Amino acid sequence: MNIANATPELFGALAKAQAEIENASKNAANPHFRSRYADLAEVLNTVRPVLAKHGLCVIQSTAFDGQLVSVDTILGHASGGSVSSCAACVPAKVDAQGVGAATTYLRRYALAAIAGVAQEDDDGNGAAHSKPAPVAQPDTVVVDAMARIAAANDQAALGEVGAGLAKLDVDESSKKKLRQAFTARRKALEAAA
Repeated sequence: MNIANATPELFGALAKAQAEIENASKNAANPHFRSRYADLAEVLNTVRPVLAKHGLCVIQSTAFDGQLVSVDTILGHASGGSVSSCAACVPAKVDAQGVGAATTYLRRYALAAIAGVAQEDDDGNGAAHSKPAPVAQPDTVVVDAMARIAAANDQAALGEVGAGLAKLDVDESSKKKLRQAFTARRKALEAAA
């Protein structure tokens, strides 16, 4: 997830929205697996009104490069802040039906994830080859540091955050992400000055 453009206003609005959003109802059936799930329309109908009430919007763009279907999801705030993520998979079939199914599957899951909505994955079994690798839980130290970077509202505050970053005991990948977020925030603050 990219939070380099996140703002305290965005996080505040998202927290308020998530307090109101209920999980999506399982309104669709997957006869092959004899199960029920919340389809994309249900997830959209569940999250959109509450997000909009708090000045939040969701934009999703899709792509297919001949091998992978991908969906970029952006959660934006009226103040100009945003967070984004990208999800991708190999479609079960490389035809219009397979690409469409994988696109819908990814849009539904990416939207639910960015909005913090739970729903059951019962129809996704046929949308992509093999199950995705387990996702590691985010390191709370890194998440906290990213939030502090995003919340820094001037160069002095960002400098204080930067001094603390050097002391963090995190892996190289996390250090790189933190450096990128720090640099992006510094440039944004410089541009706003």
